[in-house]
Amino acid sequence: MDENLAPPPLDSPASKQPPRPKLIQIMGPGLITGASDDDPSGIATYSQVGAQFGYGIGWTLIFSYPLMCAIQQISGVTGRVTGHGLAGNLRRHFPKWMLYALVALLLVANTINIGADIGAMAAALKLLIDAPTLLYIAGFAVLSVVLEIFVRYARYVSVLKWLTLSLFAYVATVFVVQVPWRTVAADVVWPQIALTGEYITAVVAILGTTISPYLFFWQAEQEVEQAREDRHAPLKRAPATGEAEIERIRLDTYIGMGFSNLIALFIVITTAATLHAAGQTDIQTSAQAAEALRPIAGRFAFTVFALGIVGTGLLALPVLAGSAAYAVGEALGWPVGLGRKFGRAKGFYGVIAASTLVGALLNFVGLDPIKALFWSAVINGVAAAPIMAMMVVMARRADIMGEFRIGRTLAAFGWAGTAAMALAAIGMFATWGK
Repeated sequence: MDENLAPPPLDSPASKQPPRPKLIQIMGPGLITGASDDDPSGIATYSQVGAQFGYGIGWTLIFSYPLMCAIQQISGVTGRVTGHGLAGNLRRHFPKWMLYALVALLLVANTINIGADIGAMAAALKLLIDAPTLLYIAGFAVLSVVLEIFVRYARYVSVLKWLTLSLFAYVATVFVVQVPWRTVAADVVWPQIALTGEYITAVVAILGTTISPYLFFWQAEQEVEQAREDRHAPLKRAPATGEAEIERIRLDTYIGMGFSNLIALFIVITTAATLHAAGQTDIQTSAQAAEALRPIAGRFAFTVFALGIVGTGLLALPVLAGSAAYAVGEALGWPVGLGRKFGRAKGFYGVIAASTLVGALLNFVGLDPIKALFWSAVINGVAAAPIMAMMVVMARRADIMGEFRIGRTLAAFGWAGTAAMALAAIGMFATWGK
């Protein structure tokens, strides 16, 4: 066994660490996971639906919140209890052919998403500082890979936490535009739901953006990485601190997912109050949304919105590439982890570099961001429900989770989220081409 994977002795100081009650210490994998969900591709989706449907589409972000919390909490708890990431647990308890198929879908979807995000970041920065777009694309790709490979894990996680502050750009924009808050509240609480192909597609797009497979893999692995960094044993082997750790994961997840959906709602409100109100409903990319804000909401809103795209992209790229590398590495039995040196996890870091650089190259061959995001959504839609179903099954098994198997209430919300994603996938295919 690799010594870096071996847990400390159960009677070691590491297994008797007291709970960490401070909020800044509670916020970790859940916060970063939630914030990375609002990547440039997500911003494009929220801008599109806000411009097209106005405030009334905001109910979907309220609806998805408990489902996100449930499935992300399940992923985090599973990683912390077992000491293995999601792919590692799937490899141990499900047929390998199924795991390989789902991991392949994840790798393809994440690579496409990376390409779309890098392109969006480059387009947004070009709006602020005019320079060759391809130069920005290459720069963002190289910067992301270098940071992931060469920056120490604890410091890199700290950088990611600070990058979550970039999402406050969308808090700023919503308060510099004229928003009829009473109308917003009424439309969100009592929306007019239209059973049309366009509306159903918008709902599917939001669900697919907020509940994405790469988030499951990332949060589970980050719990494993953080425990290894702190020299804590998996809870199944050292249950003494289990109650405090489960509570930490729960709070971290609730805060992270709440932050994610609140920012997404602010983006919907901003674009609804400006673009939708002005009749400008055809928005395709996040950079286009930023540019469209300039004549309507002013230079400040435009600048902050564009900077937010760059900041959220810098946060999302390592999560997308890292989650793909975790999944591929654990599926194949490789050493994985951002806490490892390059020489001891060459395959893992190779997947990070390859997925990021291939994603960047898609922009050099004329990547259509709209088609790219569509196909990424299709792939994620196919993969999400079966992955979620297997997660809930594992989390309820005593032989896997021991005394920390999840309760019936959390499992019920996990199954509800699984059903929602399955229906979303069916709806996506039902409205294909309409």
